[in-house]
Formats: sequence, C-alpha cells, structure tokens
Amino acid sequence: MASAALELMGFFLGLLGMLGTLVATVLPYWRTSAHIGSNIVTAVANMRGLWMECVYQSTGAFQCETYNSMLALPSDLQASRALMVISLVLSILAIAMATLGMQCTICLDGAGSVKSRVAGASGGLFVTAGFLALIPVAWTTHEVVQTFYRPNVHTSMKFELGECLYIGLAASLISMLGGVMLSVSCCEEQNGARGIRRHGGGYPYPTGGVGLGSGTTGGLRTTSQTYRNPTLQLGGTNLASRVQTLVRSTSNSSQSSTHGVQGSKKSPAPGYDVTGYV
Repeated sequence: MASAALELMGFFLGLLGMLGTLVATVLPYWRTSAHIGSNIVTAVANMRGLWMECVYQSTGAFQCETYNSMLALPSDLQASRALMVISLVLSILAIAMATLGMQCTICLDGAGSVKSRVAGASGGLFVTAGFLALIPVAWTTHEVVQTFYRPNVHTSMKFELGECLYIGLAASLISMLGGVMLSVSCCEEQNGARGIRRHGGGYPYPTGGVGLGSGTTGGLRTTSQTYRNPTLQLGGTNLASRVQTLVRSTSNSSQSSTHGVQGSKKSPAPGYDVTGYV
C-alpha cells in the first residue's frame, strides 16, 4: 500500500509539473521591461516570451505580436522553444505510461513485472522532462541577470525576470520529484510480485514440526508439538496450565491406545486353534 500511495503522489506531481511547463511555454512573461534610470515611465510595459512579444499600456490595452520569422530568431530562443516542446511531449508520454503501470489501475495486471517496469519508465520520463524544462529556464535567467548588470547596455534594453521563469523553475522541479517517486516505488518491488506478502516456511505454524514418522512407536506419534496462539497466552497462568494438562492427557491416551493395539496382536495360546478345532 505504501508503494501505491507513493505512485499516486508521484503521478499527480508529474501531472502538476506538466501543467506548469505548459503555462510557462505559452505565456509571454519570460522577460519584463525594467523601469530604472531614465526608463521610469510605467505607462507602457513590454513583455517577451518564446512565441510572442506583448505591450501593456496603462489604459488597459494589451497587444501581442508573434515573431515574424523563426529562422531569424536568436539561437538560444530557438533552443528554448525546442526544449520546452520536447519536455511537454515527454511529460504527456510519461502520464500515459504511468496510467498503465500504476498499481491502482487494472491495465497489464497479468503481465507480471512488466507493469512495474512501465511505471519505472514513466518516472524516468518525468525526470527527463523536468530536466529539459530546467535548461531554458536557467539559461534565460542567467542571460537576463548578466544583461541587467552590464553598464554598456542602455536601460531601455534591460529586462527583469518574468513570472514564467519562476513557474518554469517550480514546474521542472516538481516534475523531477514526481519522477523520482515513481521510480522509487518501482524499485520497492521484489521478485516481480507487487502487493503480495511473503512469509517464512511453516507460517502460521512454527518451523521444525514433528513429522508422522519421528518419535513414534508403531507408526503412532507419542510426542506432540502445539501451535501456541498469542491470544491464549494473554489469559494468564491458569489457562496455560490447562492447556499443558490437556496436551499431557492427549499424549497419555495415545500411548495407552498404542499398547492396546500391540496386546491384541499377541499369538494365541499353544494347542488352541483360532478356528475352534484342536
């Protein structure tokens, strides 16, 4: 049950990370205009994202324009686009595989260890997707900070960190955490059996029991070994003495029956035929 709960938590964390990655990819709040120095006019705010550039005016007007040419974009922006899209694709694939491999689903129930391996593979995909989403977020953050502190860059060209960078960072970490939880729940399985409790030999009876042929006279067991129920041991010394008395009486009766059987098999007296004829 613990591994099933771990799988469910990892699945929902991976799903939440995928939604956060989708939001960070679509929205244009990767870079926002910095109002510093001579650029203190707050009537207009510029935002830049992976797919479009937007302008917000204090009057409430909000205008966005997509980038005209994809090949004319900087190489880091193109790489960020590709990595975020690949991260989304891997997250969707991981969700589908986790749905098949989790213990709470009925898919692949008769496939043995294949079900747990599918769940472990989905965890690996979540980790990979989170790592791919973390790369463009970290690179853009580094570039924005470095550009902001350059003295030779005009203040109108400086930007601050946008909300999508924080969302992307949190989403990537959550995705990786969910993937690790799924992988750990898969590693808890032993010998390809999930949810099956294994006991030692002789359960629920004590090991080393006496067989039918050991310690017997004439094939009958003269010594006995009883299984002590823990609930009977809690009844006190009187109950324990009663159980021992019962065991001794059973042993004595078995021995007397053994001697009776042996006495009945004695040969008849000499000079007397069992048929009644001398």
